[in-house]
Amino acid sequence: MKKLIYGACIGALFAIANSAQAQSVAEFYKDRTISITVGYGAGGGYDVYARSVARHMGRHIPGSPNIIIQNMPGAGSLRAANHIYNAAPKDGSALATFGRNMPMLGVLGGNTNVQFDARKFTWIGSPTSAQDDSYMLWVRRDAKAKSLAEASAPGGPALLLGGTAEGSTDTDVAVLMRTTIGLNVKVITGYPDSNAINLALERGEIEGRFIGKSAVSSTKPEWMKPDSIMTPYLQFARANRHPDFPNVPTAREKAKDAVSLQLIELAEIPYVLSRPIVGPPNIPADRAKAMQDALMAMCKDPVFLEEANKLKIDVSPVGPDEALQMLNKLADAPQSLKDEIKKLLSGG
Repeated sequence: MKKLIYGACIGALFAIANSAQAQSVAEFYKDRTISITVGYGAGGGYDVYARSVARHMGRHIPGSPNIIIQNMPGAGSLRAANHIYNAAPKDGSALATFGRNMPMLGVLGGNTNVQFDARKFTWIGSPTSAQDDSYMLWVRRDAKAKSLAEASAPGGPALLLGGTAEGSTDTDVAVLMRTTIGLNVKVITGYPDSNAINLALERGEIEGRFIGKSAVSSTKPEWMKPDSIMTPYLQFARANRHPDFPNVPTAREKAKDAVSLQLIELAEIPYVLSRPIVGPPNIPADRAKAMQDALMAMCKDPVFLEEANKLKIDVSPVGPDEALQMLNKLADAPQSLKDEIKKLLSGG
């Protein structure tokens, strides 16, 4: 009798497993909700992109699932990266977006707070490669250092910048610029999200911050006006100056020496993955493919493009294969350069 019951249980388990495997993508996603965990608070650049994706990508996935946003700020978005890798369901119902520098932290290694392998995420892609973007240093006009030259002069006044956390993009780039171009900076970390940094800037608690042009365009367009209290000093993650800012130099132009230029170029690699969207490892291949295809299809959707134009956000999608190529390029860089960047960031 016991053998019969045991056999029946095993048979039932196999039946359930076979049923799950036989379930089509459309059947799985029908009446289902996908969550996108955003590693920052509401209202910032990553959140703007994620909410736009949530409004439009679902109709390009078989079964037309609903997509919702869950904000999970913390540790410069490291909390969200660790969560999606280790704790989120691996059935295709959970995605995340986090700081573009998070994959670099994972590839470099040595940070005990990083609990993921960047190349084992299920890469969905990015709605933008930032080809029309630039990661820029914006500074209050009443800052003690009135220009990049003053801020880079030996013994000159240090710019007081705001950041979310050690290891976050804004902090890492500031630390890198201190070493590679001689920028005099002091970074105040601990702000929960981009909006909090902007508020601190407007109150005069800090003098500047690093932030993407697209994020400024969509969340702080007044900074672009000639009479703004803010002015750009420097561009990062661009080989050439952005056409909208022909008088603002790039970090590559200001590199102190050949090694500094190599460090800058290596650190800029992840910026092609401007707004990365990933799932946890081992999502069923057909569901992963459906979401990857949906992201690319969404980026050609006239309705999405119309909204993106209104939001002033760049649409130049990066697919999963290209994302992994970027990560492999970073991983295959000379160990001496990777060690130098790791040393800089760990000392930041």
